[in-house]
Amino acid sequence: MLGVVDVGGGLRGIYSAGILDWCLDNHIEFDYGIGVSAGAANLIAYIARQPGRNYLFYAEYAFRREYMGLHQKITTGNLLNVDYIYDVLSNSDGESPLDFPAFKENPMRFTVVATDAETGEPVYYDKAQFQQDDYRFIAASSNVPWVNHAYEYEGRSYFDGAISDPIPVEKAFADGCDKAVVILTRPKDYRRDPKKDAHAAKSIAKKYPKAGEALANRAMIYNEQLDLCLQYEKEGKVLIVAPDDISGMSTLTRSRKAIDKMYEKGRFDAAAIADFI
Repeated sequence: MLGVVDVGGGLRGIYSAGILDWCLDNHIEFDYGIGVSAGAANLIAYIARQPGRNYLFYAEYAFRREYMGLHQKITTGNLLNVDYIYDVLSNSDGESPLDFPAFKENPMRFTVVATDAETGEPVYYDKAQFQQDDYRFIAASSNVPWVNHAYEYEGRSYFDGAISDPIPVEKAFADGCDKAVVILTRPKDYRRDPKKDAHAAKSIAKKYPKAGEALANRAMIYNEQLDLCLQYEKEGKVLIVAPDDISGMSTLTRSRKAIDKMYEKGRFDAAAIADFI
């Protein structure tokens, strides 16, 4: 079984959007996909076979004040309005609806990763659990800690899946994959510094100590999982597709020039997938 792992990365996820659009254009199909945060959003459109849909979310909708920015922070307390993306725009009556029937009819398996705010542990949500116009678990998976409050869904509180399982390649193999394409949105030689997460971890630990602890350990987990991917790549079990640079983009960088550059970079780098499979 061939899998694809999309780790997301905020607006850097435009890189994997380019990769998946190339896959659609070239009839590259996977048996299984697992997505984290923006990576889950990218994959759901890929499974629904809607090329170009993801591009609009990064290159157009992300610049709207309804989605992110100071206006959202003042009015809601959250910097990112994830419900605007995964509800208002994506529902059947929205501006850019997901083709839910096509998503369900595609036999490709699909899993989304989020982090339980109370336990700090990863929670996995299966394709079979999705219903028309209810994509809130992807919103939960994309809920960046510190800049947003915990996301409430079905009686539980969630943060971004990257806190607890940032590169879920082990989950992909545990679910039956023999080979997997791992899409990163940072270069392969990038190693996460724990200092990067220290402030946010301390902030959320006041209310959610387990999630704060998980975030404090995120860099260690990311680096260990990346090393595992590199080992799998040597064994021929994994192909890592990653940008050579991130064009100056951080998680929330809104630059149309950088977004377009990363998208085209993804489309170019995706050609390696054809040889791998």
